[in-house]
Amino acid sequence: MRLVIARCSVDYAGRLTAHLPSAPRLILVKADGSVSIHADDRAYKPLNWMSPPCTLKEGSGDEEGVWTVVNKAGEKLIITMEEVLHDSSHELGVDPGLIKDGVEAHLQELLADRIETLGEGYTLIRREYMTAIGPVDILCRDAEGRTVAVEIKRRGEIDGVEQLTRYLELLNRDPHLAPVRGVFAAQEIKPQARVLATDRGIGCQVLDYDAMRGIEDDKLRLF
Repeated sequence: MRLVIARCSVDYAGRLTAHLPSAPRLILVKADGSVSIHADDRAYKPLNWMSPPCTLKEGSGDEEGVWTVVNKAGEKLIITMEEVLHDSSHELGVDPGLIKDGVEAHLQELLADRIETLGEGYTLIRREYMTAIGPVDILCRDAEGRTVAVEIKRRGEIDGVEQLTRYLELLNRDPHLAPVRGVFAAQEIKPQARVLATDRGIGCQVLDYDAMRGIEDDKLRLF
């Protein structure tokens, strides 16, 4: 990962246009080729970014100090450096990925063992299907033989939908798997996450942890 802190202006030219006036900012260039520009607020969300696959060209001569990032659609992110305050590169190696808590890990195990919970005719391909950005919790096929990627959370929130969206983007580049649709599975799915998932064509599945473990409801029943 390359970290650059610089006073710069940023212009985006694509389906929309956007301009960030000159100010000190953090620029991250990751090993996957992505480039993102950050301010010292907004938590983790960048001001602007370019997702991979994309190419970064650093200008020389009259164009020295101008970075041009171009993606496969021809959209451009142009960063004009006025003053570089810091520039360093760091080798982070392969990330082991997010370690799920005990409930999430057990939900994954249970759902893989009871894959028909997602629907009649579903079959498991494998758990922890590795991609370039981390493992998909479950990869399976539906009754029609179509590939389905499942992301499992204890509490389903927007960041989980975003995570599954990134996995689907990668998986759908594989001609042996595509088309791949997604299912967001959790014990509880927040309304905002459900709206975002639905908007992106991702299915939602609420998981009953106790029922999947075979624990009977202890409420009194008439029959």
